[in-house]
Amino acid sequence: MAYLEVEEMTTHIYEEDMDTISHGDDAAMMSAIDAAIEEVQGYLTKYDTGKIFAARGKERNPILLLFVKDIAAWHFCNICNAGVDIKMREKRYDRAIEWLRNNQNRQNPNLPAAPEQPGLQECRCCGEIAFGSNRKRDNHF
Repeated sequence: MAYLEVEEMTTHIYEEDMDTISHGDDAAMMSAIDAAIEEVQGYLTKYDTGKIFAARGKERNPILLLFVKDIAAWHFCNICNAGVDIKMREKRYDRAIEWLRNNQNRQNPNLPAAPEQPGLQECRCCGEIAFGSNRKRDNHF
């Protein structure tokens, strides 16, 4: 059993639409699911992605599962738009990516932290530097 099964995608795409797009072959949907998981893992480098994506059933984080489904649906619908609202799919994909970016460097209590790597204990930032500045000011007299 995988983190996300094809049958679970019916919450995001009607089964008839999946059959129309994939011509009854689950390989296209599995490819979209695999791509979505890989894409999400790229945003969750601060977390233990092995543990996150090894979870099954109720052990999975519901909001992360929702966004993985949104991303998988986007990748799948790009094959063909038969009966699928592309604008809605695109908005949901963008929302999922925005959520992943916003949580990329924060501690989310519902996701397990990545395990400590030997040799990196003295550096808590693990090679990344956070920087920023105040917002630009425009003075008009």
